[in-house]
Amino acid sequence: MCKAVLLVRIALLLCIFATLGATRVPAQTPAIDTAKAQQYFAEAKALSDKDNGALWKVPLCGPLLFVDPNTRSAVANQADAEGNLKPLDRVFLGIAPPELGVANTATKWAGVEWTMVMWPLPQYKQSRLRLIMHECFHRVQSQIGLQGKDAQNGHLDSLDGRIWLQMEWRALEHAFWQQGKEQREDIFDAIYFRNYRRSLFPAAQANEDALEMNEGMAEYTGFRLSTSSREEYALVVAAWLRAAATRTPSYVRSFAYTSGPAYGGLLDNAVLPWGARDLNIRKDWRKGLTPATDLGELLARSYALKAPAASALNKAEALRRAERYDGGEVVEIETEREAKHQARVAAARKAFVDGPVLTIPVGQEFNYRFDPNAVLALDDKLTLYEGEIQVSDVWGLLKTTEGALLVRGDKGFVRVQVPAPLDAAKTPLTGKGWMLELNPHWQVLPEGRPGDFAVRQKSTP
Repeated sequence: MCKAVLLVRIALLLCIFATLGATRVPAQTPAIDTAKAQQYFAEAKALSDKDNGALWKVPLCGPLLFVDPNTRSAVANQADAEGNLKPLDRVFLGIAPPELGVANTATKWAGVEWTMVMWPLPQYKQSRLRLIMHECFHRVQSQIGLQGKDAQNGHLDSLDGRIWLQMEWRALEHAFWQQGKEQREDIFDAIYFRNYRRSLFPAAQANEDALEMNEGMAEYTGFRLSTSSREEYALVVAAWLRAAATRTPSYVRSFAYTSGPAYGGLLDNAVLPWGARDLNIRKDWRKGLTPATDLGELLARSYALKAPAASALNKAEALRRAERYDGGEVVEIETEREAKHQARVAAARKAFVDGPVLTIPVGQEFNYRFDPNAVLALDDKLTLYEGEIQVSDVWGLLKTTEGALLVRGDKGFVRVQVPAPLDAAKTPLTGKGWMLELNPHWQVLPEGRPGDFAVRQKSTP
């Protein structure tokens, strides 16, 4: 065979192999569909423009950022201030940096205050817009005097906390279907259950109010703007209340997502009985809210009801009122759950508290991403955020697949705990279900009990 023929055949074979390779390996497609992103940006803007600042006296929609948590691909409706996002097809594309916790939240990144939403978004429009408007509220809430506060509500994982929260929800749901005297009786019962529960736990009122004003008002905003009428709102929120008991395993953080829309809808629909007068009731109940506002007190005044006196709050009366809402089944179900719950708490304590641990300090750049439905309170100071958690601070980045324990002091989080590392000399540092990437000038040292370690800043010469 001559050399020329051989070269031709080799070239043909190379072409065939290249073609086969092209058919076997699909072309890469963007992690985020930019056409859908454009659609979602337009939907959010249209809904915000329709509201025109009526709900909270400020425009809700602003800088929007969609991020895929797996690839960290990002698509925004505007440019950032540092040139990280590049324009393409009327959107702006880029990659979210590792230190940016990807979550449904409001966050500052690259010089812009963003509403961040994880991709993919819900397929159904009402659910999608509810989510986006919820997160848009978080971006503007400080402008309306409702600065976000992450309050601890561990008591809502306890037996009594769960029973009387569910009874409050059942009475609120019932109120959406009633009118006049019947509705006012349901509202009074809901407030009775609420106040009785709070009487059992000294810090409950302040902590519950704080989270209702934060996540509760955000979720109310999402429901309010994504529904087209009072009737639709009532139908959707009543169904939301009906499913609340089994929607999430823990109520520690998730409760406000249910209570906020319930109280907000009933406050929107408040009609005073004929002849009733209360000069303290404003036409716009949202005006003047603070992080310490009690929605139960506000609802009682709005319906000209006198909240039950503290001396009248007792278990016998609460159980009597609960009969109207089949309270017996709630007590039975929750009593059975309690034994399993205590076993989970014991296992979590063994792994994250009693056994060898690594403690990591909380600093000024503390940021964490978590699932609000996967939270286990061990007590008033210790909360296990389960599953995939990402925590970042000046010391670096912590990623977990089996959770991290966040420890609170009197003024907020003070440290993070995970099971002790398998090898404290290894880089990056790893342990059971977690990996820690430390920044320069930080190190891991033995500290505390035998087998315990701590992240500490290196001393400068």
